[in-house]
Amino acid sequence: MNESTLTYPLSPTIAAHAGVDARATFLTRTYTHLFGAILAFTGLEYVLVNSSIAEPIVRFAFSGRGTWLLVLAAFMAVGWIADRWARTADSLGKQYVGLSLYVVAEAFLFLPLLYLAARSTTPDVIPSAAVVTLVVFTGLTAVVFLTRKDFSFLRGILGVAALCALALIVAGAIFGFNLGVFFSVAMVALASGYVLYYTSQVLLHYKTTQHVAAALTLFAAIALLFWYVLRIFMSRRN
Repeated sequence: MNESTLTYPLSPTIAAHAGVDARATFLTRTYTHLFGAILAFTGLEYVLVNSSIAEPIVRFAFSGRGTWLLVLAAFMAVGWIADRWARTADSLGKQYVGLSLYVVAEAFLFLPLLYLAARSTTPDVIPSAAVVTLVVFTGLTAVVFLTRKDFSFLRGILGVAALCALALIVAGAIFGFNLGVFFSVAMVALASGYVLYYTSQVLLHYKTTQHVAAALTLFAAIALLFWYVLRIFMSRRN
């Protein structure tokens, strides 16, 4: 008896081991929810950027070196809670609350950056960054789906790289130095690694009931990618 024969009955709900119809349904639900999250983020961001509260929020975010660190810390705390709720197996409603909470948190985190991009750069910057982000995400997704390669080995590498990046961001906020375009390029590479990792996790390791959590993780990777692609476009226009 080989390893695959032993594994399949023990994990019948893993998407990779499910039947063709169940796997197709899971992936359809995952990417439908991801598309919905992107649309919700776009709509909410449009409202926020053009609202009367945008400028006060941006002024607060950049009011001091420690303020942005507080914003990041609050986002990380909310993101952790949202991810936990999205993975709650016994409550579909709580999963949707988790995904919605994460989208709202990302929208407020992005508000200062998008506000500056809309006010201080040319009108094509944000759409161009969005197109590049979607092209990169689609290409990386295709790599995983076509090769069916398991990128789980990237977990440790990505974790260490993320910690180093966070340390640089904190240092930059405390000491007031600009990390520059090369840091943004490195972060695009990191975000691309997360897209590969999370996509392979969704395809090979997630259960067929975890479509909401899967959509959240993919949305998080896209948001990180978009953030630094946009920063690169902004630096070129400035």
